[in-house]
Amino acid sequence: MQNRSFDPIRVALYTEILSSIAEEMGVALERTSSSPNIKERRDYSCALFDKSGRMIAQAAHIPVHLGAMETLMKKWLIDGPPLEEGKMYITNDPFFAGTHLPDISVIAPVFLDGKTIGFVASRAHHADIGGAAPGSFAPVQNVHEEGFLIAPSELNEEIIERVLERTRNPDERLGDLQAQRASIHVGIHRFKEIAKRYGERLDEYVEECLEYAHSLTRRTLAQIPNGVYEAEDVLEDVPKPGQFVKIALRVITEGDKIIFDFTGTGPQQDIGINATEAVTKSACYYVVRCLVPDAPTNGGCWGGITVITEPRTLVNAQYPAPVVAGNTETSQRIVDVCLQALSKALPDVIPACSQGTMNNLALGTEKWTYYETIAGGAGGGPRRRGASAIHTHMTNTRNTPIEALEVEFPLQAMRYAIRSSSGGKGKMPGGDGVVREIRVLEEGVILSLMTDRRVVSPPGFAGGEGGKPGRNVLIRQGKEESLPSKGAWILNAGDTIRIETPGGGGFGSKS
Repeated sequence: MQNRSFDPIRVALYTEILSSIAEEMGVALERTSSSPNIKERRDYSCALFDKSGRMIAQAAHIPVHLGAMETLMKKWLIDGPPLEEGKMYITNDPFFAGTHLPDISVIAPVFLDGKTIGFVASRAHHADIGGAAPGSFAPVQNVHEEGFLIAPSELNEEIIERVLERTRNPDERLGDLQAQRASIHVGIHRFKEIAKRYGERLDEYVEECLEYAHSLTRRTLAQIPNGVYEAEDVLEDVPKPGQFVKIALRVITEGDKIIFDFTGTGPQQDIGINATEAVTKSACYYVVRCLVPDAPTNGGCWGGITVITEPRTLVNAQYPAPVVAGNTETSQRIVDVCLQALSKALPDVIPACSQGTMNNLALGTEKWTYYETIAGGAGGGPRRRGASAIHTHMTNTRNTPIEALEVEFPLQAMRYAIRSSSGGKGKMPGGDGVVREIRVLEEGVILSLMTDRRVVSPPGFAGGEGGKPGRNVLIRQGKEESLPSKGAWILNAGDTIRIETPGGGGFGSKS
């Protein structure tokens, strides 16, 4: 493979052709969905796979789905129900190579002339999937308290009714599921079109795209100095406020291979910050993917990467561990630990840590659910300042526009601004976080928070200072109360929640 010569123009052409299908699937999903979480925030991913389950294209959607989608597809072909022509299939099972319960995956085989030529999939974050609290982000002790777990099964009217019976705002859930169906129809149609156009040559072109990504990744890994690079970081208020749990990492580089070894990481917890193995792999794949920006986004990018985790730990949760924020908070911390370790090998390449949290905020009742991740500061890098008010690393969503928020929910946006001077100082300073204040306009609204970096600053690199930690503040009758990073509360009409997100770490000494 390493001796093969590639035609970069042909690879680029067919990468774009394949990616355009995933992009069009995403457009169909976005435009036909019901919830602001999908329609406005674009919290979804769409992908194509070959008949072996290898990912051959993913749209520029959510990084945390990067490797997890392929992991799901390959596991389904081994352990899932048979995929029959003309049918769609559904799951959100985190322990079946999923992420967390709100992420519902719909997949379908693509047949041509009676033969399977590949698969298409869409994964969308549903604003509610049942559970103890709206949005699933309350601090509960097992996955079933987080919501309705859908085992891998055919997507039919019976399973849809079961989902609607167990979730809040069933009309919205139905609309979003129908939107996922629509995206799958688009993917199947377009996949068949290009298969008919290129015939057997398509398999050759797909293989070349995969091998090209594999070759670029191996070449980049070979440029990292051989060695063992270690780092540790923590998640906060776990299992209780004021306590911490550790993520430990040894990065081993040798030739054109890299190993991410998480041996020594703390045990899984009775609160939903546990990451499945698929999420952990996605975070590691993402870090390597950032080092190879010219590679096509496909399964070839994982070449030379090994991820080692111990079962029943924070980075390889086992059933029935709660996992809702493993997909959001723990994935971000895994990236931070990877960057801290690799900065020792590539000090002139790796940027300082970004905000390191998705600042999960959920508000709702039995009738409606608002969910959002909130932007923060990006870390400064060797050649650039950190961006302010931006989603970083494992998330790539937009914010909910204030107009949509106030139309859809009994909520009022009171403030949305840059959190000045929250980025870490340095030759290349970290970006600033944001301040987002939302007032509740009805009684008995449940507030759930799953946030982090409220105590420990996002680290700066090469002498740069850390970013300013975030804050969660409840404002009730004119009085401010600081809230811990994780928890659930009942709000009254007129109460305001203020989220101050962390800044990114600075890079380099300012002097």
